[in-house]
Amino acid sequence: MVVMSRGVYSGASLAQVRSDLKGLVEFEDERMDPIDLSLQLETMLIPHLLNYGSPEFQSMFNAFPEEGALIGADLALRVNQGVTNWQVSPGGAVLEELCCEKLCELFELSEKSEATFMYSGTYGNQQALYLALHRHAEKMGFDYSREGMSGFANPENLKIVVAEDVHFSILHAARFLGLGENALLKIGLDENLRIDPAEVSKVLEGHTLEHEIVCIVVTLGSTITGSVDRLPGISKMCSEKGVWLHADGAYGLAYRLLPEKEHLFRGLQLVDSIVWDPHKQLGIPIPSSLLFLNDGANFERVNVYSNYFNRKEEEMPNPGLKSPPSTRPFSALPLITSIKTQGLYGLKKRLRSSINAVKDLAEFLIDDTEIEIINEPDTGVICFRVHPVGIDRQNLCGLQEYVYKKTGLEGKRAISIATIKGKKVLRLVSVSPEVTVRALKSTILSIKETAKKFVEN
Repeated sequence: MVVMSRGVYSGASLAQVRSDLKGLVEFEDERMDPIDLSLQLETMLIPHLLNYGSPEFQSMFNAFPEEGALIGADLALRVNQGVTNWQVSPGGAVLEELCCEKLCELFELSEKSEATFMYSGTYGNQQALYLALHRHAEKMGFDYSREGMSGFANPENLKIVVAEDVHFSILHAARFLGLGENALLKIGLDENLRIDPAEVSKVLEGHTLEHEIVCIVVTLGSTITGSVDRLPGISKMCSEKGVWLHADGAYGLAYRLLPEKEHLFRGLQLVDSIVWDPHKQLGIPIPSSLLFLNDGANFERVNVYSNYFNRKEEEMPNPGLKSPPSTRPFSALPLITSIKTQGLYGLKKRLRSSINAVKDLAEFLIDDTEIEIINEPDTGVICFRVHPVGIDRQNLCGLQEYVYKKTGLEGKRAISIATIKGKKVLRLVSVSPEVTVRALKSTILSIKETAKKFVEN
């Protein structure tokens, strides 16, 4: 594994970063020697990139490339296959289909399930909402792919039910699909920051009366809190009302592979669509995202044919029909080589290391009077507030912001901040095996020292 031996980040200002990088885009008539260019990249660019392989990178869901994944990524770059269909890559198309079939089996989805690789979880979420709209239109008696929003008698009544802390990609989806943000019906969270089934039930009672609910979005590992929404009760309600249920598992779905976390994901077979990002915990090079459907026939809702490419008469494998892009990278290959070189045992060990680090930290902080844990961690994220002696509660939000910004300017470690139920909170994330409980404890100590300086000043 190649790890950049430096801090998390240079700590340079925006002006300094722009100054250092400006030379890289000064294109000249004469060619540059590749060795000189490599040296320039090492000195100008690398210091300003975040070091995902550092134990102190504890802010987001990025990971340094896993060693086995690099084997597939290198081959994918060398052959530069556009994995759309048999016509442009026979082996690529077949291998992607085989990989998707195996992943459906590993996650124990329905017998009719299918999957496709996507450029990102954001696009996966957007396509899932499109599928929900298409099926809803079908029930209304028209083809959404032809008539679009104009086919609905009262499009302003269409609603997507989401949690109050829903991922911003759902907002993008509502905009791009022509629904608008007003179509998002936000509901509250329970005490552990999961979507509240009781709230879902109340909303569904108004289905067809007050509004037309097209889809309910749940989260399998919130990117803010790591919390996993409970599926069984919600999936039953959706099934009874005929409402599409989409699960954003971009971050958390990987933990379904761990026996000790299986209970968090019961009911996956009853969800209509699921998004997953292997580039997070597994360290698979970007892009690496998937969209799963428990009824693979629903992928036909996005099929688009042409008279020379993706022809309807073709009978060979064509994964490109399952999503809009006609140019698709060989994303399945790095995931395959990573799993093959680690084995499922090694893969589970990697996943277990991150959630155990956060679990151990939470237990360590239980009796710490200067740290207020916001929720019990389901996965590899912990949210908390630093609360030193002598600080007025009215200044707590300002304190969290100060600690976050001060830590970032130092460039020694990366943490993050969020707003939960109106409160500013700090977040630590462990997706890499490098982020151990020892590294997390060190960050907590640094945060407390920084908070102390805030109080003193």
